[in-house]
Amino acid sequence: MESGGNSVNRVSIIADGISKKFDHRIVFRNISFSLSTASSLSVTGKNGAGKSTLLKTIAGLISPTEGSIRYTINNDNVDIEMFRHAVGFVSPYLNFYDEFSASENINILARIRSAIRPKENAVMKVLETVGLPGHCNDLVGTYSSGMKQRLKYAYALLNNPAVLILDEPTGSLDDEGIEIARQIAEQQKKNGILIIAANDAREARWCDQEVRL
Repeated sequence: MESGGNSVNRVSIIADGISKKFDHRIVFRNISFSLSTASSLSVTGKNGAGKSTLLKTIAGLISPTEGSIRYTINNDNVDIEMFRHAVGFVSPYLNFYDEFSASENINILARIRSAIRPKENAVMKVLETVGLPGHCNDLVGTYSSGMKQRLKYAYALLNNPAVLILDEPTGSLDDEGIEIARQIAEQQKKNGILIIAANDAREARWCDQEVRL
């Protein structure tokens, strides 16, 4: 099978008093916000404050201990399993296969995620967006950490996500890479929802709303 177009027009995420606790440790408490298409949220706080945990909770990778998150697509309530298909996630925890090329990695990960083979021109388009078209056939094992970060953006953008979540958005990137990431964020804010875990004031300014942990 080949991937088709994105049929998502509008999405929303409504968090109502969500908290997360591991054993007896409270990671964050009583967080509420509402986001819809053409809005953005930065999650700020010190190292260890729970920013990554909150992003994983919003993405449905882990469940809140208390409170609830409601998701809608085209004004219809949906469960998290359906909503995940509308999400692109750039995360420090995404690992690639060093023995495969960039384009092969994207194809492999896309098929693991949805059992759908992406179109070749879609793969090349996202690699061009992040400045990697000349390295699409290079083994990822030869990539620098900054190139691997760009590849994470390429994979996250593959299906034109209605929601783009960025954890450590500029980690390992050089000035050119940071500018590419900023432009991607600006475009996402116009067409969908952008959520980032911001490690400095510059990243926080990419977004219109802020949750501070």
